Amino acid sequence: MAFKSLPANPVVAVAGATGAVGREMLLVLEQLEFPAAEVRALASERSAGKTVPFKPAPGGELTVKAMTPESFEGVDIALFAAGADVSIELREAVVAAGAVMIDNSSAFRMESGVPLVVPEVNPDDAFEHQGVIANPNCSTIQMVAALAPLNKIAPIKRVVVSTYQAASGAGAAAMDELYNQSRDFLDDKPLAVEHFAHQIAFNCIPHIDVFMDDAYTKEEWKMVVETKKIMHAPALELAVNCVRVPVLRCHAEMINVEFASELSVADARAALEAAPGIVVMDDPAAKSYPMPGLLAGSDPVYVGRLRQDTSVPHGLAFWNVADQIRKGAALNAVQIAQLLLSR
Repeated sequence: MAFKSLPANPVVAVAGATGAVGREMLLVLEQLEFPAAEVRALASERSAGKTVPFKPAPGGELTVKAMTPESFEGVDIALFAAGADVSIELREAVVAAGAVMIDNSSAFRMESGVPLVVPEVNPDDAFEHQGVIANPNCSTIQMVAALAPLNKIAPIKRVVVSTYQAASGAGAAAMDELYNQSRDFLDDKPLAVEHFAHQIAFNCIPHIDVFMDDAYTKEEWKMVVETKKIMHAPALELAVNCVRVPVLRCHAEMINVEFASELSVADARAALEAAPGIVVMDDPAAKSYPMPGLLAGSDPVYVGRLRQDTSVPHGLAFWNVADQIRKGAALNAVQIAQLLLSR
């Protein structure tokens, strides 16, 4: 399939426009003043006729249309936030229409020939697409954004990361469950557990996604294989632990890195401060460090608590926070679209 060159003012479709990530995609398109000639809001048949906010549209909203294979005729860029099954079902129709699918699900991330892209890390990969570009896992995005500038000045040998992932990473209903359980807990009422394996209010659950045969979870596996693909580093060693915590929005990660050569904390700080999309928030004397409860709705990947990891030669430890609905999903997808327009 030969893909048309993207026009300066492309037609953009947002698939899954009524969901949390789809709505955020529309907001990001609006806030970044993405130069779309037209934006189409698509969702399931049951959502057809609803409206979603989008200020550039007449009346400040878009009417949602039922998503069918014919919905992508005339579309240049299709931003997908509708789940893996829908992405798989509609891939052929999107590609046949000559559009580029930028998919937020896990459906195609590890497929050969599908670029897995974080624009600040591996922008050139985006231009090797065959109609589909995959958005990485949210936890992977914020980690590689911080690792990449460090890897440029000292090759990384091994990474150990523990994530502290917000309830909203499991969807809007999961966020509601945290609200409801917190209220019931404080009122000394029984807690309803539906969307998590256990109580999430006032608790931490070391279990995200399904367990695999090696006792790691699929979320942990994703971070390993996706990081290697994005960074073109098949020999990179990673140990990952993923934990759900009672935070509404923004994932945090504690990252320990072993380098192949010496890297001072000062040089690491300078590299991170110069890196696009990274904000260093690190002043222990002022008790300044990134905190997920205070950074919701923000775009950067924040880094703090920079210090030597003295347990290994050439070790560095740091803390990393990002809004997983923004940079971890919607923003990264729109940035990929911006990247495609840049050429």
